[in-house]
Amino acid sequence: MDIFSKLRNMKILIIDDDEWIRDSLRIFFEAEGCHVVVLETAEEGLAELKYQAYDLIIVDYQLPGMNGLEFLKRSNDEHSDAMKVMITAYRTNGVVSEARKLKIQGFIEKPFTSESLMASLAHLIEMGELRKKRGIHG
Repeated sequence: MDIFSKLRNMKILIIDDDEWIRDSLRIFFEAEGCHVVVLETAEEGLAELKYQAYDLIIVDYQLPGMNGLEFLKRSNDEHSDAMKVMITAYRTNGVVSEARKLKIQGFIEKPFTSESLMASLAHLIEMGELRKKRGIHG
């Protein structure tokens, strides 16, 4: 599967407080022709979601103020169809359990490479397509 042919047709929202990660991911996705919006805080993400729907939301767990799980909890009702991925260096059982309740489909563990990011997203998109074919939601 050509992951970028799928991603180019999606609106991608990335939220991470680390400037280096934000800039790297923005450059990476834009270089492949993807539509991506990159923000620093969960609060900015909630404001953005009031005006724009996204197909893929990638959010860091550890953010200033509201963490990534709380952000997804607050945005879940209006954006339940979006694929959700959590970036984390803190993948504990508690975080995973809460993430599953919020229907977060994937994790990207820090530190990550572009290859591991693409492998995670390819798997997520493939699983989403299988669910659609089978008529399974969430």
